[in-house]
Amino acid sequence: MKRKFLHIRDTVIILAFTIYALLDFFVIPKTYGTAQAQTVPEAAASALTAEAGAETDTTETAEAEITGTSYQDENISVIMKTYQVNDTIVYVADVQLSSIEYLKTAFAENVYGRNVTETTSKIAEGVNAILAINGDYYGARDSGYVLRNGTLYRTNTSGRSQEDLVILSDGSFEIINESETSAEELSELDALQVFAFGPALLTDGEISVTISEEVSQAKSSNPRTAIAEIEPLHYLFVVADGRTDESEGLTLYELADFLQHLGADTAYNLDGGGSSTMVFNGNLINNPTSTGKIKERSVSDIVYIGY
Repeated sequence: MKRKFLHIRDTVIILAFTIYALLDFFVIPKTYGTAQAQTVPEAAASALTAEAGAETDTTETAEAEITGTSYQDENISVIMKTYQVNDTIVYVADVQLSSIEYLKTAFAENVYGRNVTETTSKIAEGVNAILAINGDYYGARDSGYVLRNGTLYRTNTSGRSQEDLVILSDGSFEIINESETSAEELSELDALQVFAFGPALLTDGEISVTISEEVSQAKSSNPRTAIAEIEPLHYLFVVADGRTDESEGLTLYELADFLQHLGADTAYNLDGGGSSTMVFNGNLINNPTSTGKIKERSVSDIVYIGY
C-alpha cells in the first residue's frame, strides 16, 4: 500500500511539474524589460536627411495629406495598393522615408518578454503608427537575436543556422546567418532592427527560396507577411490573405516572385498564418484568419512607420 501511495505521489508531482513547465513556456507572461526608444546614430541620421533634401522634425507629426489609400507629409510617403496574385488578395504599402528613424518596431504592452501579446492593431494604436504589420513573433521562441530600435534584447542563438533580416542605420537591408554573425558584429554594422523568422525571399534581386520551400509552422495555404527593400529608405510592407474562400494564400516562392516583379532587391518573410495583419491609419486593411475565423491573433511585436 505504501509503495502504491508513493507511486501515485510521484506521478502527481511529475504531472504537476509538466503542466507548470508547459504553462510557463507557452502561457504565463514574463516581462524582461521596458522597450527602449529608437536611437539612430546622429551622423547617419544627418546624412540621410541631407541626402533626401528634407529638414526632419521629430518633435511632432508633420502636417499630412491623408486619403483612404495614402499618407503624405514632408518625411513619410505611404501609398496603398491591392493585387490579385494566384487567387490571393495581396496588400502592398509602398513606403518612402526621408530618414530611417521613421521605420520602427514596438513590443506588445511596450515590454520585452515571453507570452506578452496584443493584437497588431492594439500595438499600433499605442504608438500612433501610420502603417503597421506584425513582426517576427519573437516571444514564441527562446532563441534568436532580438534587436529592436537599436537595443539588443536577446543574444542567445543556440548556434542555429537561421537567416535573419538586419535593418542598418543607413536604411539598407542585409541578410545574415545567426551562426556566422556575432552580437558584436551586429553592433559594428550599426544595426537598428533584427528579425529572426525567415527565410530570406530575395537577395540582391534574386529569388532565394525554392519552389517547394516552406517554414515549419505553415499549413497548406498560407497568409503571409513580408518586408522588402527597393533601395534604402524605399520599402514595401506586404500582407497576403489566405485560408478563406476569397483568398487562397501564397507559397514562399510565389511571394518572392511577386516581390521581385515589384522591383524589390531584398525581401524577408515575417511571421505569417493567423498573425498576418496590416493596419493603416488606424484601420485594419486585410482579413486576418485565426482559429478558422476572421479576427486578429495577438502577437508579441510589430514593424511600423510613424513618429
